[in-house]
Amino acid sequence: MSDAGRLRKPALVGSGRTQRTLITGGAGFIGANLAHRLMSDGRSVIVFDNLSRPGVERNIDWLREVHGRDFDLMAEDIRDRNAVTRAVSRASQVFHFAAQVAVTTSIADPIADFSVNAQGTLNVLEAARAQPTPPPIVMTSTNKVYGALDDIALECRQNRYSPAAAELRRRGVSEARPLDFHSPYGCSKGTADQYVLDYARTYGLATVVFRMSCIYGPHQFGTEDQGWVAHFIVRALAGEPITLYGDGMQVRDILFIEDLVNAFLLAEKHVRRLAGSAFNIGGGVRNAISLLDLLDRIEHLHGKRPAISFQGWRPGDQRYYVSDTTGFEEASGWKARIEVDEGLQRLYRWLRDERSSARLPSRVAASTREPGRAAHSLTRVEEAR
Repeated sequence: MSDAGRLRKPALVGSGRTQRTLITGGAGFIGANLAHRLMSDGRSVIVFDNLSRPGVERNIDWLREVHGRDFDLMAEDIRDRNAVTRAVSRASQVFHFAAQVAVTTSIADPIADFSVNAQGTLNVLEAARAQPTPPPIVMTSTNKVYGALDDIALECRQNRYSPAAAELRRRGVSEARPLDFHSPYGCSKGTADQYVLDYARTYGLATVVFRMSCIYGPHQFGTEDQGWVAHFIVRALAGEPITLYGDGMQVRDILFIEDLVNAFLLAEKHVRRLAGSAFNIGGGVRNAISLLDLLDRIEHLHGKRPAISFQGWRPGDQRYYVSDTTGFEEASGWKARIEVDEGLQRLYRWLRDERSSARLPSRVAASTREPGRAAHSLTRVEEAR
């Protein structure tokens, strides 16, 4: 049998190579927070990132300020198969976050979207499979793999959408939900999601997928294309208006970054047992808010309600998505600990301090001043990295 067809058992973390953790997309919001936690625990980290996203240079500066130069920065692109292979060959664990995350960008350039999300993920998987001891892989996917969820009957309750079915209200959307890719972004991330799961089945790699809802917290520089919670606060701090697509009653569960990092570390710890599994990860029912809810909370924090305007719904936007996180909770013992009010206070203070120190990335700051740049849709920010 050829190497390509030979099955391997999931590898023990770190067996056969120096203990290094590779984080693709590691300069982004989620990657930088994970890198910080790992290095704080004394671990060696490889940050692999093409440094193209607003704010990432500030995140690299932060990591260097706190940890010196005790991490390796590979300023490379996930589409470069040779660069990916070099990085993976040095790693005992891989967290794969590198992605194109905007639905609008995927519609404008679906080929580029596919090459980053699908081909880039395949590059990581093949590089891992080629190693004598393949490193475990934890990959971040998206709730967009479930499509627009148009079949869920909704009611309006207290200025937010809520499922008519009591069980769905109580638990949220589970992994048993059929996949229904919608938009080129949904297709490319769904393709990557399924490849990661299949490499556990076909090749025996230790892989886990997180289908994430909305993540927020410090070191998130919200823009119109991603990070809607931070984006709203950035606009409020700048005294700029926000445009909502739809009616503002659409609901998401939001998860504070520290809770997500805890989930990553538990997935790593139990990766052999969880190999080949996908889990919905978010704040769950207790941390579900609508866009209008968030504006109310920003008004409380900031002392002034941002000016808003409305435009029509965009194709594929989910009026309601809340993660049922029971699967991962039962598999790992994880729980979301940071509630919405505490998390928003911490993010607000961090963004306010960054703004007062003139440390917000220039491209983020510019986006708050340019006419027509305030438009926001949840369809563009499902992966908040």
